[in-house]
Amino acid sequence: MEQVLLKAGSFVIIIVIGYLLKRFHVFGSKDYKVMTTIAVNVTLPAAVITSFAKFERDDSLFILALLGFGLNFVMIFFGFLASLRKNKKERAFYMMCCPGYNIGSFTLPFVQNFFGAFGVVATCMFDVGNSLMCSGGSYTIASAAIGGEGGERMGIKAILKRLFTSVPFVTYLLMLVLTLIQVKIPEPVVTLSSTIAAANGFAAMMMIGMMFKIELKKSYLKAVGLTLLIRYLCAGALSAVFYFCTPFSLQIRQVLAIVVFAPVSALAPAFTEKLKGDPGLASFAGSISIVISIAIMTVLMMVMNL
Repeated sequence: MEQVLLKAGSFVIIIVIGYLLKRFHVFGSKDYKVMTTIAVNVTLPAAVITSFAKFERDDSLFILALLGFGLNFVMIFFGFLASLRKNKKERAFYMMCCPGYNIGSFTLPFVQNFFGAFGVVATCMFDVGNSLMCSGGSYTIASAAIGGEGGERMGIKAILKRLFTSVPFVTYLLMLVLTLIQVKIPEPVVTLSSTIAAANGFAAMMMIGMMFKIELKKSYLKAVGLTLLIRYLCAGALSAVFYFCTPFSLQIRQVLAIVVFAPVSALAPAFTEKLKGDPGLASFAGSISIVISIAIMTVLMMVMNL
């Protein structure tokens, strides 16, 4: 238990350091973009490569991609129901912030710190399906549901372009192909990637701290409260089902029980804005969800004796 608290606490401290460095103008308001570039395009792909290099093929993991895809449909449906009697601006927020899991820049570093290589691979598989929705699938559904001037539809070509210009997603697919055809990653590559991957947790948490926003507007509290209530009630139910009722190995069940508590997708504010919604509200929801997710994931780690 002490080890879990120590690891989780170190993540929280790094987030706080990132926030304070921005708050006291050591970093500028836009400097988080540099850390984001490093975390998303360098340290995260290195962590994926390192984990897949140690991974023995397990075909049962491929179903996790379908789960990542399907759960987004479930959550966007709940967002649709929650926003039925609201205006288009509010509907954009609910339909973009109920679905979507922040895996790459939050959950994967967390899993990497506790589960090791197999846990990272399982999380990557879940994120393959999740990425399809976070990178434009949910936006397209929301745009069609809101209608009118809610925002232009995003075609399959645009979604695929966004996916295949995403370094983490391309890395996932490349590692999957190499695993399927049983090609071993050369040892010098693994040595380099493992060195870079060691910095992934720090880079990701520092990035989150630098992006962290707290805007205590009264108008925000009700919408954010309802959205996060929907997310975490669903996550609690799904976590219990995955852990107690699925036929996967214990480690996969543990990973699934954790990843469903991932925070709001980092892309939610951008797509909310495209739908003529309030990106500040979506950013606030994402920041609060990070705090809640850290707390819940830490408790789950202790309960699972990790």
